[in-house]
Amino acid sequence: MEIAKTKRLYRRNRSPGDILFDTLNILFMIFLMVVTLYPFLNMLAVSLNDANDSILGGIYLMPRVFTWDNYHYVFQEATIFHATLISVLRTVVGTAITVFCSAMVAYTISRQEFVLRKFVSIAFILTMYFNGGLIPNYLLIRELGLLNSFWVYILPGIIGVFNLIVIRSFIEGLPESVLESARIDGAGEFTTFLRIVLPLTVPVLATVSLFTAVWQWNSWFDVFLYNSSSPELSTLQYELMKILQNSNASMSANTGTDAFLSGQAGANRVTPTSIRATMTIVASLPIIMVYPFAQKYFVKGMTLGGVKE
Repeated sequence: MEIAKTKRLYRRNRSPGDILFDTLNILFMIFLMVVTLYPFLNMLAVSLNDANDSILGGIYLMPRVFTWDNYHYVFQEATIFHATLISVLRTVVGTAITVFCSAMVAYTISRQEFVLRKFVSIAFILTMYFNGGLIPNYLLIRELGLLNSFWVYILPGIIGVFNLIVIRSFIEGLPESVLESARIDGAGEFTTFLRIVLPLTVPVLATVSLFTAVWQWNSWFDVFLYNSSSPELSTLQYELMKILQNSNASMSANTGTDAFLSGQAGANRVTPTSIRATMTIVASLPIIMVYPFAQKYFVKGMTLGGVKE
């Protein structure tokens, strides 16, 4: 009742300037929503539309000739489901290990009593601007014995420097009295980190987990560099990239137009444009489904974990 009464009083006492501001604000938010959603909805419509019909253009928000042929072509690859499993495993394991290790290092360099905190922080930050390059990185991975290994997806990026800085800034904002109380009760540093720091940093950890999961899910170049000779370690993104390359090659070799046959007798015609749209939906959908669960932590985590130095 009080909330409804407050709303009525606010509407009654609004000035013309307030009404104008609210109207413009609503119109701007609607425009922003349309601009944000339209590319994805257009890709969805193209992926569900007949490939030959899509060549004519005019597909905006709804498919004109509905079909599942594009998805059938993508998922008919025998390796696609195993590659999806590897991508899911890579995303889950990589995100968990990366966030946990980044949080441990962030807690360490956030402690004033750690003598080398500034030196270690600068050493990590320098890696954001300088690296050995592609060939030295490949030689390093080879010497570490990570070629044709699942762990090549995890270990090279086990510490994300940007994530490290965000988590460290968040931890530095925690009440020092809470950490001191844990030490007085006899908790060691690792116990304090596990039982005090981690539960209090859930918002920033959820935010960083989302960043890391998106990066792990979308990565394919490291598969090409280090595991291209191991099909059992191929990921969904890499397989989708190969499908798109095959579609472009088939288009050039068979027809010279935007349409080509998938190579099977009586197969439906698909195009690189329709395959590209289908791949975008397939690759984006899992992350879109996860995002709502992390959204409530996103603003708080980024605000409180903002860089202070």
